Amino acid sequence: MEFSGAVLDVDGTVVRGNDPIPGAPAGYDRIQEAGIETLFVSNNPTKAPPAYVDRLGAAGYDVDADRVITAGTVTTEYLRRHHATDDLICIGAPGLLDQFDDAGLSTTDDIEAADALVASIDHEFDYDDLCTGLWALDRGIPFIGTDPDIVIPAPDRDVPGSGAVIRSLAAVAERDPDIVLGKPSDPAIAMVRERLSHPPEECLVVGDRLDTDIALGARAGMTTALVLSGVTDEADVAESDVEPDHVLDDLGEIGRLIG
Repeated sequence: MEFSGAVLDVDGTVVRGNDPIPGAPAGYDRIQEAGIETLFVSNNPTKAPPAYVDRLGAAGYDVDADRVITAGTVTTEYLRRHHATDDLICIGAPGLLDQFDDAGLSTTDDIEAADALVASIDHEFDYDDLCTGLWALDRGIPFIGTDPDIVIPAPDRDVPGSGAVIRSLAAVAERDPDIVLGKPSDPAIAMVRERLSHPPEECLVVGDRLDTDIALGARAGMTTALVLSGVTDEADVAESDVEPDHVLDDLGEIGRLIG
């Protein structure tokens, strides 16, 4: 097939932890040799694109910061457009708050002063955070999630992600988020389309998650390829309503699709 653009997931697709997934560097090199413009798109909200340049570079992938989109990128842009003057109460990692600060967004710890609540992965999430979320959301303020990933790949085994925190807060407050960003949300699709100046039918999305990577590609009208090197196995594919166009063991098999 002839592709002009490619969207590559990060964790579970090209790296696990800080190590390259076997076969993936060769697959990425094959994409580059074919002259396909590439974006790395991650649902990790805790690090800004420059941190991914260092992380991917150490794993053997040469990439520029403008070729990286994260859930933090999407969330920050969404908040700048829709909540630029609001005081945000954020249950999330310090790295996410740093991105908000760099973008000039205002955050607060004052439940009564908060204009919106942002929920995300937080390694220190606890009972006090549940109370904060409950009391803030009881005021009826907007409820925003950075991304839907319930579990994420880690070096030894999968660990809880942003979706676990968001669902916990949604359960205790008895209300769903007003929007969950990251893949496969409309704001994420819009940002991908802004960065890849090619028709959707000329673009390929490769990732290890059916409900985020493959769903994003399907909603954007792009060809999709699921890799079995992350959180999804063949049994998951058989049981899912989301159907990838192609299934690969890992990114190293990408030559089957790009000729």
